[in-house]
Amino acid sequence: MPRITFSALSFLRKPLQEKGIGCCESAMNIAEGTSAAGLLEQLGLERDAVEAVFINGRAAGFDDPLRDGDRVALLPPGTPGPHRVLLRIKK
Repeated sequence: MPRITFSALSFLRKPLQEKGIGCCESAMNIAEGTSAAGLLEQLGLERDAVEAVFINGRAAGFDDPLRDGDRVALLPPGTPGPHRVLLRIKK
C-alpha cells in the first residue's frame, strides 16, 4: 500500500483539523492507483475547496496518480496573485 506525505495549506487546515486529520507533513496510506482527486475524497474535501495540487514540488493535475513516497501539497482558492504565478497556478 503506497504511503504519501501531505500538507494542506491556509484555509484547508481548519476543516481537516476539525475532522481530526493532521494537515502539516502528515503521512497516510492510500490505495494503489489513487489520484489527487481520490486523495481529496479520502480526506473529505470538496473539489472546489482546492485550487491546486502539488506533487513533489510541482503543480499537478487532479487526475495525476500518487505513488509511494510522494509529497503532496493542497492549496485553496484565494492565494494572492503574485504567488499564483510563482506557483504555476496561473501564467
